[in-house]
Amino acid sequence: MNTIELTKICRQVRRDIIEMTANAGSGHPGGSLSAVELLTSVFFNHMRVDPRNPDDPNRDRFVLSKGHAAPCYYGVLAEMGFISRDEFTNFRQLHSILQGHPDCKKVPGVDASTGSLGQGCSIAVGMALGARIQGKDTKVYALLGDGECQEGQIWEAFMAAAHHKLDNLTVIIDNNGLQIDGTNDEVMSLGDLPAKLRAFGFEVFEIDGHDLDAIEEALSTPVSGKPKCILAHTVKGKGVSFMENQVGWHGKAPNAEQREQALKELED
Repeated sequence: MNTIELTKICRQVRRDIIEMTANAGSGHPGGSLSAVELLTSVFFNHMRVDPRNPDDPNRDRFVLSKGHAAPCYYGVLAEMGFISRDEFTNFRQLHSILQGHPDCKKVPGVDASTGSLGQGCSIAVGMALGARIQGKDTKVYALLGDGECQEGQIWEAFMAAAHHKLDNLTVIIDNNGLQIDGTNDEVMSLGDLPAKLRAFGFEVFEIDGHDLDAIEEALSTPVSGKPKCILAHTVKGKGVSFMENQVGWHGKAPNAEQREQALKELED
């Protein structure tokens, strides 16, 4: 898809995020809004998936390591045709397929159940290595939060990815600078993250995570013999003025008035 088409989808996904979290009265709008362009680009322009055959063994794989950004994930899956938008009114409700974190046993198009931060990259590494061993051309994508990169398991997974030369793996870090308790630097500074990623054996692409053309270029650039990392600088709450760069919107749903204002800002 071209940039104009993707931009339209991104706007709709942002509206869906607001609707889902407002209806549920809970959820994580901030980090969902920051990841919209990244997920939309991966799914619509790069992943080999088919909504009519979601369990195709030859499909590409995606792991949402920052599982609390499920509203963004669900919005993209609906746009792709994996799930019905009618399910959105049941978000985070008992017995709904759309829980607060994605469940691969319930949601078509979800390849891994996530939510316990720090584990998703290890899952993705296992998927990529498994495909390599089986001789498949499967590509694996994982979206991480910057806050979870403070966890040691992430770096163990990075080492394994480089050791096994997993050039079928693309790790995307949603680097919005905020986490539930404050800024990354206040909680535990990540230091020179691009330098660390390169030292751990990744080919690193540092981009504006809301620039669809930059995302496309980074995703399309071939890398051989090592894993790829796209370090995407983003804005938490992107697209909704009163949510942007506000840590309080990490895990708080908009009320009726805020919902109306947000949807008005997201009109075509």
